[in-house]
Amino acid sequence: MKKTPASSKTQPKKAINPKQTAAGNVRIIGGQFKRRNVNFIDADGLRPTPDRLRETLFNWLLADIHSARVLDSCAGSGVLGFEALSRGAAHCSFIEANLAQSQMLLQSAEQLHIDVGSYQILHGTAQQILSQNQQSQPFFPQPFDIVFIDPPYAEELWQPILTALITKELITVETLIYLEADKDLSGQLDELVLSLSDTLTAQRLSGFECIKNTKVGQVVAGLYRLVSS
Repeated sequence: MKKTPASSKTQPKKAINPKQTAAGNVRIIGGQFKRRNVNFIDADGLRPTPDRLRETLFNWLLADIHSARVLDSCAGSGVLGFEALSRGAAHCSFIEANLAQSQMLLQSAEQLHIDVGSYQILHGTAQQILSQNQQSQPFFPQPFDIVFIDPPYAEELWQPILTALITKELITVETLIYLEADKDLSGQLDELVLSLSDTLTAQRLSGFECIKNTKVGQVVAGLYRLVSS
């Protein structure tokens, strides 16, 4: 695991030239960075959230995005996190398992001239980094206001990611959780609640509430929140 936040004293030794390595780009559709592009590499499972779905998501978040602390847990291109910063989020933590793409995220942040105190980029799997969050040396010193969970669909990483977020108390009943998958996750969310019943009871939580949901093509997306017991 390698930590490469913009505020780190040690930056990657060798920058990647996006003109040589970028397989594509995706455009930010709202806020101060509107119409600016961010690049991404050719990697398995890396598919930016489509514009139509992204517009729906940020319409859902319109009243909550300003000054929010955001987690883009499987960042990929980072477009969800950059979109959040563009629309007024106070800070975004990006987690990306692919080293080359995590460096591409750093380049995108620099090209957008985002203040170095407004983001951090962490290289590693989300479940690993979240599970290792310690009070003595935390990557994340307080719970998030908004969490994006948009992993490669086939791997179903949303389950260990949500488990780590709950057990490390990085989400609360106030946190808005965006889940994107290729199927309805309602039944599996219920199963996750049962598997974490002891933890949820200790935290006085009873499960998840679906606030909004939609389907665009084969993509099923929803906005969720923990419910207090």
